[in-house]
Amino acid sequence: MASAPAQQPTLTVEQTRVVLSEVIQAFSVPENAARMEEARESSCNDMGKMLQLVLPVSTQIQQEVIKAYGFNNEGEGVLKFARLVKMFETQDPEIAAMSVKLKSLLLPPLSTPPIGGAIPSS
Repeated sequence: MASAPAQQPTLTVEQTRVVLSEVIQAFSVPENAARMEEARESSCNDMGKMLQLVLPVSTQIQQEVIKAYGFNNEGEGVLKFARLVKMFETQDPEIAAMSVKLKSLLLPPLSTPPIGGAIPSS
């Protein structure tokens, strides 16, 4: 017999703030910061390599935190947590701000080409 699928944890806005704060703090832990830096350096700002190298490391770091709150310890748990955060972003400015901070930790800064596509000469 197959077991019933695990229920998605239900968190309040306040609980989501706490978990999101802990996730952000987890990226500051020296060991995790070193793992992320190594993955970023190895990816050489290539988006394909970022997905192969940085995404798995960032997912593991998030999983380490959110599993204590009932999310499964696989990539699916991180996706469910991300959906929960997204749902609360519109309701809570603090969650929205923390979500932006988390995204900035995960994604490289995007450089936009100058308008007109020309590089100004100096």
